Amino acid sequence: MTDRNPARDDAGPAVQDVLRALDDEACRTILAELSEPMTANDLSDSCDIPKSTLYRKLDLLSQAALVHERSQIGADGGRRTRYERDISAVTISIEDDDTFAVSMDWESRSADERLADLWSDMGDEL
Repeated sequence: MTDRNPARDDAGPAVQDVLRALDDEACRTILAELSEPMTANDLSDSCDIPKSTLYRKLDLLSQAALVHERSQIGADGGRRTRYERDISAVTISIEDDDTFAVSMDWESRSADERLADLWSDMGDEL
């Protein structure tokens, strides 16, 4: 495992964003449920969270870099979005200058998974 994910922004999430997301019970429920990628419909059903609330919580989790979305083009040409948790640990520490810092350990991802992320990100920008 590594302390940063090179496919993501090097700046990393703000400590406040991580703490806000982890302090939210619904966010923690979503994180626990995301051992495998899931659609919003599946998450809403399995977590018993209304979709309108779920999307707000997913936004909090995304801002904190705890969850990311991957879009795929289906056989019918439609877009399907799945949400993934690929972190294995979050550490909050106090630095030498008395500021707080956050670091994350990401699960190892295969080259195919990293390429799929790249294509998904490119699709978001089109």
